[in-house]
Amino acid sequence: MPRINLLPWREERRKQRQQSFNLLAGVVVGVAAFVVLSMYGLASAAISNQDARNAYLKEQISGLDKQIAQIKDLQDTKQQLLARMQIIEQLQQSRPTEVHVFDQLVQTLPPGVYLTHVVQKGSELSIDGIAESSARVSAYMRNIDSSMWLSDPNLQVVQKDSSVKPNAHVQKFSVTAKITDKAAAAAKKNAKGGK
Repeated sequence: MPRINLLPWREERRKQRQQSFNLLAGVVVGVAAFVVLSMYGLASAAISNQDARNAYLKEQISGLDKQIAQIKDLQDTKQQLLARMQIIEQLQQSRPTEVHVFDQLVQTLPPGVYLTHVVQKGSELSIDGIAESSARVSAYMRNIDSSMWLSDPNLQVVQKDSSVKPNAHVQKFSVTAKITDKAAAAAKKNAKGGK
């Protein structure tokens, strides 16, 4: 019987399969490497795009922070200006009050009463003076109470003053009173009551 050697054919076939497998493995590795590199490139592009967006947002935020600081400065300046305007308005409103107060100080003085010292602190007056008698001090306090610009007289001190004349009955006195515009207060009260 003749002998046939099948080994070279099988060996060749095995080599072909090995080459096909190696080629297929190379293609798969190449495709995998391409996919990985593509994904890496896409991820890098997305990261750089997001970094650019973040940088833009930071730039815009810093600009807005500067604008907010300017707005706060403007609001502080506005508050200061409003406070100054309010003070000026109060001074404008109180300007005629001082004239009326001095006028009332003169008009409320009964004969025989002389003022020596007048001090104003806010809406309160401290009045020092001398009078020929205690009755004249009482009359002066009644006049203050009936005044349109002065109210709430409060007698602090009444004492005999012998420095003027030793035998005279001169009295030193100290009175406090409040500065009020009774006419304006009455008008406000009537306006509130009319509503």
